[in-house]
Amino acid sequence: MSRIAYILLCHKDPDAIIRQAERLTATGDFMSIHFDARAPREDYEKIRAALDGNPAITFARKRIKCGWGEWSLVQATLHAVEAAVEDFPRATHFYMLSGDCMPIKTAEFAHDFLDATDADHIESFDFFESDWIKTGLKGERLIYRHFFNERNSKWLFYTCYEWQKRLGLTRAIPEDLQIMIGSQWWCLRRRTIEQVLEFCRARPDVMRFFRTTWIPDETFFQTLVRHLVPRQEIRTRTLTFLMFSDYGMPVTFYNDHYDLLLSQDFLFARKISPEAQELKRRLGALYSATGVSFQLSNEGRSLYKFLTGRGRIGQRFAPRFWEKEATLGRDRELMIVTCKKWHVAKRLLHEVRQRTNLPAIEYLFHEQSTPLPDLGGIQATLEKRTRHRRALMRMLFDYYQTDRLIICLDPADLDLMHDFYGDRSRTRMLEIQCQFSDEYLLGHAHRVGLAGEHTPPEVEARLLPTIRNDVIFESDRIRDAEFPHLYRMRETNSPEQNAVPLAAFLSIPHDQAREIAQTPYLFSD
Repeated sequence: MSRIAYILLCHKDPDAIIRQAERLTATGDFMSIHFDARAPREDYEKIRAALDGNPAITFARKRIKCGWGEWSLVQATLHAVEAAVEDFPRATHFYMLSGDCMPIKTAEFAHDFLDATDADHIESFDFFESDWIKTGLKGERLIYRHFFNERNSKWLFYTCYEWQKRLGLTRAIPEDLQIMIGSQWWCLRRRTIEQVLEFCRARPDVMRFFRTTWIPDETFFQTLVRHLVPRQEIRTRTLTFLMFSDYGMPVTFYNDHYDLLLSQDFLFARKISPEAQELKRRLGALYSATGVSFQLSNEGRSLYKFLTGRGRIGQRFAPRFWEKEATLGRDRELMIVTCKKWHVAKRLLHEVRQRTNLPAIEYLFHEQSTPLPDLGGIQATLEKRTRHRRALMRMLFDYYQTDRLIICLDPADLDLMHDFYGDRSRTRMLEIQCQFSDEYLLGHAHRVGLAGEHTPPEVEARLLPTIRNDVIFESDRIRDAEFPHLYRMRETNSPEQNAVPLAAFLSIPHDQAREIAQTPYLFSD
């Protein structure tokens, strides 16, 4: 009988990870866990303390910091796979999972399914001939070297890419490989996994190539399995049910999707909402059940396509979610930086991104030019962003696959602050209080249209006290609103003093906050 070693890549919610591991190993299977090194160490220690006594669970020998689109995701997978191969000699199959996955069949069904076919299950489509990549970089993922993360170092990513294009610094794809692409959620037989690990040891040239490709978790295993395994032993499909919306976002499943999920011809589903506790409870109980029969109608994707199609022609049953009041999610944390000197907030966010890897977006509700991913048009204009602000934020949380996100707001936008604080998510705010020279205030008057190129000096002089009082008034309004979890940095404070509120705001160690607060020229004009 098949025995599955689940390869779990995760980065949050230790309690859910513990429940998932105990549930999936209770029926005789195994699990190897890689918990992102960027996550708080106390979360990892909590998981280890709860699971170390379970002989069916092991951990990657090395934890690394993972970033979306980076080689680190493949390397973390390899670390977890190596541990599973070594510790679980009776495992016959290795199944990739994330913390957002849940079983939608019984363990009995899963074992019978795998026993019935001696094959690997992995999406594996020709990289260049298929239309698997809908938008963005395609061949450029491979022929150029990518050293930076597009999501948190966008300028460096595209600058490096553009310079390679200008200088013609392309590279050849390894001649003996046909590059394939597909979902990262695969299930492979033991002998296939052992062949992949041996290939990794024997071909350092291929490893060097993939280390600097972009989004290698969609190409590495897909290419190597096709290279090593006869075509007739590969089923070009994933056993994990997942869908993507029109806007490129993973579709999230909730409590009322239980029957729909069970009828799909898959073993697992992703993504299950953190708020769908009843769905998780029912699916968890299902996995250990026996004698359950399933009526497979497999209509999930066609039903979803039908319902969203009705939206395009004005016959949908309900508004698109961004057109109704949305919530960011109870388990998410929105962190607001507010500062009248926008360049100061941007400098701070740049340092935070570099030192913590937290996704941080600048004045997205105030500057049209703020870089944002393509979210299906909702991000196209400032008016749309503001009108659908909660839905926009929820899509950004999904896009960055995070539960913590930083944005900048102008201190004048008290309504937006009240709205976000009124959400079920956790909201905290950092106000950066600056000193304002007359020159800066005059520049501000010109930027907002209070003064122009031909405004007489005496008029500008009369404007200065009003503008200064207005800036002070905005700060007073924030204070009077009595927002909870409000922290303040001040230009007049030392870096050591500013590190205290910054550490509390970001939930990071004081030493790390002090390094950020010591950013050169942070407050200069």
